[in-house]
Amino acid sequence: MTLTPAPPQTATLAGTVGEFAARAAFDDVPAEVLERARHLVLDAVGLAFASTAYPFPAVALQALSAFGGAGEQPVLGMAERLPARDAAVLNGVLIHGMDFDDTHIPAVTHVSAAALPAALAAAISAGADTRTLLLAYVLGVEVSARVGIGGAGGFHDVGFHPTAVAGAFGAAVAAGKVSGLDADGIARAQGVVGSMSSGLLEFLADGSWTKRLHPGWAAMSGLTAAGFAKAGWTGPPAVYEGRFGLYNTHLAGRETRPEAVGSALGQTWELTRTAVKPYPICHFIHAFADAALTLRPEIGSADIAEIRCAIHPVPGKVVCEPAEAKWAPRDEYDAKFSLPYVVATALTRGRFTLAELEDDALADRAVLDLAQKVRVSDDDDSAFPAAYSGAVEIELSDGRVLRHREQVNRGHEERPLANDEIVAKFRDTIGGVAAPAVADRVQAAVLGLGDATPAAEFAEACRG
Repeated sequence: MTLTPAPPQTATLAGTVGEFAARAAFDDVPAEVLERARHLVLDAVGLAFASTAYPFPAVALQALSAFGGAGEQPVLGMAERLPARDAAVLNGVLIHGMDFDDTHIPAVTHVSAAALPAALAAAISAGADTRTLLLAYVLGVEVSARVGIGGAGGFHDVGFHPTAVAGAFGAAVAAGKVSGLDADGIARAQGVVGSMSSGLLEFLADGSWTKRLHPGWAAMSGLTAAGFAKAGWTGPPAVYEGRFGLYNTHLAGRETRPEAVGSALGQTWELTRTAVKPYPICHFIHAFADAALTLRPEIGSADIAEIRCAIHPVPGKVVCEPAEAKWAPRDEYDAKFSLPYVVATALTRGRFTLAELEDDALADRAVLDLAQKVRVSDDDDSAFPAAYSGAVEIELSDGRVLRHREQVNRGHEERPLANDEIVAKFRDTIGGVAAPAVADRVQAAVLGLGDATPAAEFAEACRG
């Protein structure tokens, strides 16, 4: 039986992306974009190592091993090997598991956590080198970011995690590029993965672990879709803009920007707009942590009567609801998505690090009592989704009122972390679980991405 491929899809957004990705070459990417990409990968790999200190990777490994058993692909920061798609899932879990990984701000999407695992698994399977790997990763980030931008900040408001949704499309393009698909094949891969792109925010109700799985599942979906497209499977051409395409189903009746998916490809590099997190908490709260730390020295010996925080209502639903989980976090996952806890911790302890998510910190009575004094209101002046604004007002017992607004969160493209700051973060995160010699080996491998080294050798250097 002969399969007849679908007609060319160049008139659609998926077709535009397919044409761009198919013709893109390593040398087409500006040097500064490639250098920033290496540092984003460094941040992601360091976080994958750091995640191994927590229980969730072992649970994920047990679940995945029950399906496919051992495989040939290395896992970041771990000794185990898994089949390609399972390795991609676990790598996504490791990178995103602590919610300390990068975020493309306008897309409200963790872009590296799906793009890197998909590109790495595809490159190892294809026997490709790290030039191909790095290019595929860049393309995956570019597409994921644009798909997220197309949602105009609305995915969270209707209960979808854009990292899972947008990440699947980026992963499909990354995997399709590595596997040698032509423009039409990469377009079809996007059409196929559209039926796999989902990720619910219901974990916010009880702190379930599902969010940790989202980018890994997106990476696996991208690999699967690219494989089906390579075999000749068809997918709907108008997967983004069609009557039952992504935006008309996931964001029905809302303002969206589907045209963003195919906009300025190869001209504007969304990767350079990706923010690296300075705090291990939901990106929506970073501005509040900085505002609280700015005001802390002014409090002196006075008691705090009330703390008033203003936030845009869309991110507010994520970090302030349900109230019982935000004003008294039940575990570290609740805590990192809790505006009251983060503000109270920053004011009490003068910092917010991974230590502030440990059990003793979560039980700190001074922090929990202060969190009860936090009141939240809508912020009419928020820059969301272009930036994650935060305004804090502290009323003191001596009558003074202290105010500070962070209109643009640190890490944003207007206030980016420098590459040397990313290296410092990497050394800190990996340093908790690996010896300096291992950190040196990983850092050299990541910052050397783009040479003729086989992707498989790169992955070996990044094993635990």
